[in-house]
Amino acid sequence: MQQNYRFSVAPMLDCTDRHFRVLMRQISRHCLLYTEMVVARALHHISQDGGSSRLGERQQRLERLLGFAPIERPLALQLGGDDPALLAQATRLAADWGYDEVNLNVGCPSEKVQQGRFGACLMAVPEQVARCVEAMAAASPLPVTVKHRIGIDNQDSYEELLTFVDTVAGSGAQRFAVHARKAWLAGLDPKQNRTIPPLRWDLVQQLKRDRPSLMIELNGGLEQLNQCRQQLEQLDGVMVGRAAYHHPLRWAAVDGDIFAAPAADPIRASSVVRGLVPHAERWCSSGGRLWPIARHLVHVVEGVNGARPWRAALSRAAAAPDAGAEVLETAARQLEERGH
Repeated sequence: MQQNYRFSVAPMLDCTDRHFRVLMRQISRHCLLYTEMVVARALHHISQDGGSSRLGERQQRLERLLGFAPIERPLALQLGGDDPALLAQATRLAADWGYDEVNLNVGCPSEKVQQGRFGACLMAVPEQVARCVEAMAAASPLPVTVKHRIGIDNQDSYEELLTFVDTVAGSGAQRFAVHARKAWLAGLDPKQNRTIPPLRWDLVQQLKRDRPSLMIELNGGLEQLNQCRQQLEQLDGVMVGRAAYHHPLRWAAVDGDIFAAPAADPIRASSVVRGLVPHAERWCSSGGRLWPIARHLVHVVEGVNGARPWRAALSRAAAAPDAGAEVLETAARQLEERGH
């Protein structure tokens, strides 16, 4: 069933892991969250590895890649790959694990991803993307979406963008999340590709006007909630990436402003930290370290008085091998005592 998630947080490598997703759920209960990109071939290798004696090990490896807590939903699994059969298998796994949708990465410009023949380089072969999406859509009832650029290298005309979208649209793609910058596949690294090619929001808006029946979502350069509201007057959805990771409290009004959800208790730095305590208790009791959770909290205190010593104290305490949820309890109490 087609869903219209009007606001989402983009998939980001080393950022949108399960811990950050639980953090974002303290800020928005309604936005769509994404996993980091998971390579379909890696899931295939794990699924095929060994016999029944290795079943427990395979399940643990899948848990590391696919596991999530119910609070993280709605949640999309982003997949990387160019093999329709492997992507179909990964889509079935996504359905089995309880994801709400699957997304095909056709936007990452990194050299490593290009060597694997997926990511932004697939924009040069829209027919292959269409075959992948068709196989994914046939594999499960989950919605299949595509995240892509407006172009690559010198294949960056509006006509080429339209051809790509038209080719893929007929294969079962239910939403196009369009990063409004082209990607230079040679000469720029992924970080440079997020800033150097100029933003072309106008092309994404034109795409929606020319293809009004398609679900079109804008990604790239959205830094403030008022920008998102303005874009939603013309588009079906907005996707925020680094601005959500580096400025999480900036989006505290998303549920009320974008989703018209009833007002919740005020969202403050202390409430975000305290909200992570149950997650930290479960994670640490199962043998996990606290640091993978705490590392995401450095940006929650942006603009808070005494943020620097608070971050330093949290980092020291959370890095200890035996650190547990009580570290977050203490950190939350310190913020509450300062009125934050």
